[in-house]
Amino acid sequence: MKKVVNYKVSGEEWKEAKDKAFEKVVKKAKVDGFRNGKVPRTIFEKKYGTGEIISEAMQEMIDKKYNETIVKEKIIPILEPKLEIVSADDNGFEVNMTFITNPEVTLGKYTSLKAKKEEVKVKKEEIEHEVGHILDRYAELVSKDGKAENGDTVIIDFKGFKDDKEFEGGSAENYSLELGSHSFIPGFEEAIVGMSKDEEKDIPLTFPEDYMAKDLAGQKVVFNVKVHDIKKRVIPELDEEFFKDLDMKGVTNKEELYKVVEEEIKVQKEEQAENIYTEKLLEEASNNMKVDIDKEIIDDEAAHMYEDFTNRLKGQGISEELYYAYAKTSKEDVMKDLTKEAEVRLKYRYLLEAIIKEEKITVTDKEAKDEVKKMAKEYNMTEEHVMEHLGSLDRIKFELAMRKALDVLKK
Repeated sequence: MKKVVNYKVSGEEWKEAKDKAFEKVVKKAKVDGFRNGKVPRTIFEKKYGTGEIISEAMQEMIDKKYNETIVKEKIIPILEPKLEIVSADDNGFEVNMTFITNPEVTLGKYTSLKAKKEEVKVKKEEIEHEVGHILDRYAELVSKDGKAENGDTVIIDFKGFKDDKEFEGGSAENYSLELGSHSFIPGFEEAIVGMSKDEEKDIPLTFPEDYMAKDLAGQKVVFNVKVHDIKKRVIPELDEEFFKDLDMKGVTNKEELYKVVEEEIKVQKEEQAENIYTEKLLEEASNNMKVDIDKEIIDDEAAHMYEDFTNRLKGQGISEELYYAYAKTSKEDVMKDLTKEAEVRLKYRYLLEAIIKEEKITVTDKEAKDEVKKMAKEYNMTEEHVMEHLGSLDRIKFELAMRKALDVLKK
């Protein structure tokens, strides 16, 4: 919601504000023949004018009126107010202050919703697929004779040449490359398929037009490649030796392994089904309510989300420019997506806050402290460390209240 408040300041109030402002700005004034802070006002205004005094007085009055308004009008602003200076001179000033507060929410139907939780089933193929992943992690690379095939790992030396000159970053010795991994530019791995041990050959290629290194993008090059060894992946058998290496608690045979894997897949699918179910409930209930969220609130939320996004990139050592180049996107496209996500996120937040109010949901200090103990145990942290991370008990109480509101939806 928006509330515009108009202020006009003149007369004695404006004179007092300017006198106070002069006392502040004169301290920084330098005029020959006068000590700092002792310049008479007439001399100051003759040299500097009255603009700085008016500007300082105006800021003081805006701060004063801002605090008076939020108390008098019982406004809880969630963003910095927008200021529109209508006029400002020696005789007075006028300003419009636009306060942005949380929107009014009219709840619609939020119980006995149509959304249903999907029943979880684990297929035999899913179990075998996951067991295959486990076996793959224990696979060994064994040297083989014959020609290199997709899936084999080759040990190679290679040198890259552009215009018959070796280019930087295009060479390596005893490099381990899995064929079919697409680690190199198109055509490189494909050309090695069919080579034998100790074989050497030149591979002519062209770098992609959108290659990161601009001096190589779209350029024709030649790689000289020599194969030292060819290794194939040998998948272990489900025998006694394998289960000793696996060292999985309660698993000594194939049947027990399949049972444990099935349970793990089921837990994952249950969690996924719960998340999808929750999303459906939130979407349905939020579509039933009425709320008009100001664009400024959505933009502010999207900006915070973008800051979190870039901080995660920095944590991984990735710059924004590098991300955009690899993802083939732009900041504008990312912000469009985040703005849509921000609007949905805000709708859900306002929905749950309205349910908390409607259902008179409360959270006691004891519940919040018990949650801190639970988190400390779960993450192997001290309770003090948990509190440092979360900030305050009120934040924990808010999160628990939101969970209780979700439980209302699920009932």
